[in-house]
Amino acid sequence: KNKGLAKGGKKKGAKKPVDPFLKKEWYDVMAPGFVKTRNFCKTIATKSAGLKLASENLKGRVFETNIADVTDSGDQGHRKLKFIVEEVREKECLTNFHSLCLTRDKLCSMVRKWQTLIEAVCKAKTSDGYELRMFMIGFTKKSQNQVKKTSYASSQHVKKIRRKMVDAMNREISTNTLKELLAKKILPDIIPKEIISDCQSIYPLQDVHIRKIKVTKRPAYDPSKLMELHSESLDRDMSTGPRAMDVDGRVNLGGAEPPIMSSV
Repeated sequence: KNKGLAKGGKKKGAKKPVDPFLKKEWYDVMAPGFVKTRNFCKTIATKSAGLKLASENLKGRVFETNIADVTDSGDQGHRKLKFIVEEVREKECLTNFHSLCLTRDKLCSMVRKWQTLIEAVCKAKTSDGYELRMFMIGFTKKSQNQVKKTSYASSQHVKKIRRKMVDAMNREISTNTLKELLAKKILPDIIPKEIISDCQSIYPLQDVHIRKIKVTKRPAYDPSKLMELHSESLDRDMSTGPRAMDVDGRVNLGGAEPPIMSSV
């Protein structure tokens, strides 16, 4: 019985090595419209086969990048952005904001002796339904012409400063959409500058930063809202950017006819 099994059974030929990358395809990862460099990285996924779709494999992936890389701003190298893939269109992965944080070396470089560290946390909802948790950090500093070595703030000063931080974060989150908040307040670092000026009468501050932003709850997925987030028509481009030029060098006024000149 089963003489073949006693001798080791039927020998199968060795499998030919197959390059696994033949079953893969590359996708461009697109950041939302509030950053300058939209296509900031690439990712790879297994090709669609049968019921296994490549898009399902890509959705939910989180990509981390530096703000300096996507905004061409060299002084923003200490902050990192994370984007999450929500939609796949042809060979492009359309992402949405996921989180923001400071780099570890920046945090460590700010913590020093002879000063008080002040932290504040705020949880609020944007006008378009995103629930955010925002963390802010700041440090006291010596006042002008101060001789004393230390600059410790009293508990009453800390409470007043923390209240101002929470109020400012709550106000900015609740009165803006996610796109407006990131483009006009977070990326230009407006909120910390306002805190420094508002708290000058309480206690001088330095190194005030938004330490972290988390999206704790998202509204129901809406493709039209995602497309709106990826549109690049922002007021900042109209107000601060250079005027658009046509191929032949003429100024493009967006379809408006230029005024008639009295003399040439």
